[in-house]
Amino acid sequence: MTGQTKSAGGGAGVLFAIGAYLWWAFVTPLYFKVFKEVPVVELVIWRVMSGLPLLFALLVYRKKIKECFGALKDKKTFLLLLASTFFISVNWIVYVISVVTDRLLDSSLGYYINPLVTVAFGFLFLGERLHRLQKVAVGIALVGVLFLTVAQGSLPWISISLPCTFAMYGLLRKIMGVGSIEGLTVEMMFTLPICVVLQWWLFSTESAEIVAGNSFITIGLLLGGIVTIVPLLLFASGASRLKLSTLGILQYIAPTGQLLLAIVIFKEDFTTNRAIVFGLIWLAVALYSFDAWRTSTLTAEPLAE
Repeated sequence: MTGQTKSAGGGAGVLFAIGAYLWWAFVTPLYFKVFKEVPVVELVIWRVMSGLPLLFALLVYRKKIKECFGALKDKKTFLLLLASTFFISVNWIVYVISVVTDRLLDSSLGYYINPLVTVAFGFLFLGERLHRLQKVAVGIALVGVLFLTVAQGSLPWISISLPCTFAMYGLLRKIMGVGSIEGLTVEMMFTLPICVVLQWWLFSTESAEIVAGNSFITIGLLLGGIVTIVPLLLFASGASRLKLSTLGILQYIAPTGQLLLAIVIFKEDFTTNRAIVFGLIWLAVALYSFDAWRTSTLTAEPLAE
């Protein structure tokens, strides 16, 4: 009976995780593409201002408000949340820039690299041991980034900053041990004053699209919170039911979807140099995924009958 329950939970977890990654692959970039004429800063502002009320409502429903504010009482956790707020804010801004400036391919490449950066950060900051294949995978990814830098004559800052900021964000959240919804709520609370000041400045300069634009833009900006929160809830539901190795494989749905979207729908130029770099990164990802699968198989315990 226990085995059947775990199996059912795993099945639901896979569906939740796939839903989250498909959302990040298609819905999120399409949303920002539709509203690409809106300044990046205002897109991010309303991601926070319309998302925070939804998070508060969710915390009230789950009776987690006290836990949310309780996390702020510990000085170390408070400082870690400030740091994580900085990194996730930079990540959001860079991602939106990549979409509205027709550089979704760079974003896709960055999120393919992300798990390799996470492994490297675990080695650098947590003293985690790297397996031989992981070292090879990280090395190949580094070669790919160096090749692209030389080929285009400049640092591929989007492809580097996205995985680095997100990996650092994940590292900080791992250290602090705060729930995903509670932590995101606090992070949005930290950014809210800045968002209010920036939006007031946009109002004062008569450049705020929330009022200057048509009703479609106004409604779209107000929906920014839903676009942000829904995949996070799906991911949280999936992560609580699945092994990390399973999540590790499923996470490539998002950059793969972004890659297809960039080439097929947005018609971004997939040059020979890009093809070489993606080939190197895919090889690195394949080695990493094989190592994760092998490690999971060797350490797996049979389900109770």
